[in-house]
Amino acid sequence: MQHGNQPNGPARASSRFWNFIVRHRVSIQDLGLLLAVLLVLAYVAFQIDIFETEGSVSSGELMIELDESLLLGCFLALGLLVFATRRYIAQKRETVRRIKAEQEVRILAYQDPLTGLANRRQFKETLKIIAASPPRSGAAHAVIILDLNGFKQINDAYGHGVGDDVLVIIGQRLQRAIREGDLLARLGGDEFIVLAQHLAGPEAAANIAMRIVEELREPIKIGSIHYEAGAGIGIALLPMDAQSGDEAVRKADVALYRAKTERRSAFRFFEEDMDRLVQERDQLERDLRAAVAADEINVRFRPSFDLRSGKVIGFEAVPSWMTADGTEVPPDRFLPVAEETGLIYAIGQRIFEKAFIAARQWPSNVTLSIDVLPGQLRDREFGKTILELLQSTGLSARQLDIEITESLVVQDLEAAKLALGPLRAAGVRLTLDNFGTGYSNLYHIQEFKLDKIKIDRRFIENMNEEETAKMVRALAGLGQGLGLVVSADGLEGSANSETLLKSGVDQWQSSGDFVTLEETERFFKA
Repeated sequence: MQHGNQPNGPARASSRFWNFIVRHRVSIQDLGLLLAVLLVLAYVAFQIDIFETEGSVSSGELMIELDESLLLGCFLALGLLVFATRRYIAQKRETVRRIKAEQEVRILAYQDPLTGLANRRQFKETLKIIAASPPRSGAAHAVIILDLNGFKQINDAYGHGVGDDVLVIIGQRLQRAIREGDLLARLGGDEFIVLAQHLAGPEAAANIAMRIVEELREPIKIGSIHYEAGAGIGIALLPMDAQSGDEAVRKADVALYRAKTERRSAFRFFEEDMDRLVQERDQLERDLRAAVAADEINVRFRPSFDLRSGKVIGFEAVPSWMTADGTEVPPDRFLPVAEETGLIYAIGQRIFEKAFIAARQWPSNVTLSIDVLPGQLRDREFGKTILELLQSTGLSARQLDIEITESLVVQDLEAAKLALGPLRAAGVRLTLDNFGTGYSNLYHIQEFKLDKIKIDRRFIENMNEEETAKMVRALAGLGQGLGLVVSADGLEGSANSETLLKSGVDQWQSSGDFVTLEETERFFKA
């Protein structure tokens, strides 16, 4: 039975014939040429001997005809020898080419093309072999994974060409740091991994990690660029921490995650508690994604008061997440996860939208303040998006107060100016939060044309200490001297209103009094 598009027997045979012709066209050409020459010579011989000398040949001439036949045979043998020699040379050349191609394919398959180090495939195959060969008693194999700090900024600021040059230099330095016989591989991007065999114990693995940190301590100089290449390093040991290669890599990655939280060059060994925390974090991410998809991230409000009149002057919108079983997840727990996963953009926009709709129900003199998170500030369209939300919800720009932290401004001043400039021009108020924590300077205050500063709660909560009280008075005096409103962020009752007023503070905000939209109405009736 014939199927769909399959060729029938004659067509298949014809296809194979032509494929054979194409593959052996050079050999066929050589044989054809030899055959043509042989036929010409044979024709000449027969033309002379048979047609022109027929009936007049002597016995001596018959010997000449035999010599001619031998001559043709010799020519045929010589032609076949030349043909065989050419085919041998061509075959040898083809064999050399194939061997070279196979070597190149192997290099591409097992070597990182940028740094010349082993790649992920070679590392995995070697690790599988090593994991199946346990070390001697008391010894260990170590999987050491490292990730560079701040490498993304190099690519963003100077381009991937400079980033590639940095990676090549990093690879050379790491090669110097490891022992002879250890395998160093680049997994991709700015992530490298080391397989160290037959170590005396954890101390030996720590020594390798410390040598890596030391090698990366000196800044990398490429032209006018200076890059301080720190790294987070995670270590897992075989067979102490894991029984298989894949498990060792996973646990080294868990330790790396812990090391990266320190935001400096550091190494950490895998610990069981880390695994538990990472699993909890992964579950939190899955739950957060589901909550965002179901629009379960809501908003609550913290009231701010005028110290002189005691009346409410505004509310700060704070994200709120209540799980299906009634458990409240604090913002300082789920917002960092949202930041890492990119969910912060969707969460931030919904919080702004819900808060804007709520604020329309308040008196026009009551402001709405919202914190800007780092992920939002890196969005070049942030200002435009907020202005569009203001227009669609009908909230006045002058009723909105955007709060930015000092550390956030210092991290990326240009991004902050780009994101907040359109808002400031539209009449949105700007507040510098966590004021006094040591990051800000007068340049930042002048550059953003701030309306208010909010003194960090740590100062307010410790105003019973004389040195702290002096600091609050100094910060408030600076704000007043610049014509700014001064607010205090702290627990209710941590310092009485009279003390705060004498210090130069105009407003205060409770750090724990969260209310729903419905509950905000009671502040207007009071």
